Amino acid sequence: MFIGIYNSLIRVLYPLVIKRYINKRKENGKEDISRFHERLGRPQKPRKDGKLIWMHGASVGESLSMLPLINRLLEQYPDLEIMVTTGTVTSADLMSKRLPERAFHQYIPIDHPSFVRRFLKHWHPDLVLWFESEFWPALLSGIKKRNIPLILVNGRISNKSFKRWQQFDYISKELLGCFSLCLGQSEEDAYRLRVLGAKDSLCLGNIKYAGINPPVDENKLAEIKQQIGNRTTWAVSSTHNDEELRIAKILPALKKIFPDLLTFIAPRHPQRGPEIQASLNDLGLKTALRSAGEKITKDTDVYIADTIGELGLWYTLCPIVFIGGSLIPHGGQNFMEPSRFRDAVIVGPHMHNFTDAMNRAKKADAVIQVENTAQLQENVEQLLSHKDLLEAKRSLAYNWATGEAKVLDGIVDKVKGFI
Repeated sequence: MFIGIYNSLIRVLYPLVIKRYINKRKENGKEDISRFHERLGRPQKPRKDGKLIWMHGASVGESLSMLPLINRLLEQYPDLEIMVTTGTVTSADLMSKRLPERAFHQYIPIDHPSFVRRFLKHWHPDLVLWFESEFWPALLSGIKKRNIPLILVNGRISNKSFKRWQQFDYISKELLGCFSLCLGQSEEDAYRLRVLGAKDSLCLGNIKYAGINPPVDENKLAEIKQQIGNRTTWAVSSTHNDEELRIAKILPALKKIFPDLLTFIAPRHPQRGPEIQASLNDLGLKTALRSAGEKITKDTDVYIADTIGELGLWYTLCPIVFIGGSLIPHGGQNFMEPSRFRDAVIVGPHMHNFTDAMNRAKKADAVIQVENTAQLQENVEQLLSHKDLLEAKRSLAYNWATGEAKVLDGIVDKVKGFI
């Protein structure tokens, strides 16, 4: 009932309201104009013969979490092709660099019955793996209508979402009823999915534990190493607005203790690089902006790494990494990646996007959580001053992260049953 009403409303509202919103996105650079036909369900890439698995993730995080599964499936099925869809320009750019042979990227069609119908008619996938917790009614119902197996992978239902969905359980039951199988990130997520209407729901673990390390360009690494020399380094990764400024204010105190200290800042949204540089320059810090081709000199205090796909460089160069999105109530960003690079990892107080992972990591003493920048300063100072402690924290983080990667085996076994 709900899906039918939704699809009818979308047909009416698209030309009146939604199209204007999409046009605004185009004007703001949030849509890829050269490939916008894909958003209308008109792909230009041909569909090859043979089996095709479609994987969808909303953003960069979900897209990256697919990579280990993509590689494993392509290894086991030599004739298989995998299509990855996302909705953002940033994730599309990243996927174009990271996807292996026999995997390709397309933009997800706008959730309109006509666009979805054209998309599915062209691609007619054999299996769909859904890597996000936003349920688009036209897409999900279109997949179900064609009897295509649909699996929710790494499903997450927050406390807030769970309470909201319970008030509209007739909607959640209809949407979750489109899925053949739901795999929750945690046992709590699997339970909530069942309560909300999933026919078959279980937990095999969080696939982000099994992530592939970001690539490291050896030539770029050698170039940056030469610029750094023997300086003391640490990294601040995946930061959001205001976090860079707050962390920058502790740098003068750290520089008094470690005069050769070089801080790398890799913002979550690279386009903010020039803005971050201006605010740090106002504090009297000497900065270099990677996107502008500026080099690290002996006077550089902060190197702003405002690029896409180069996190592996900074995680390789720095023994300590602070993960952003956690000093503000955003909920944190992926802290498993630097752990796999054998870095000591520090996070702020707001890590509710990774509650299960944080509980497991803290139990293994594999992550340091601070409440504010004063505690961050104290911990960075302690780690840089005590090499034995730093090595111990790096080892604990690495051992935990690599041990958690076994979750991939269980997910692959389940997916294989639908191929």
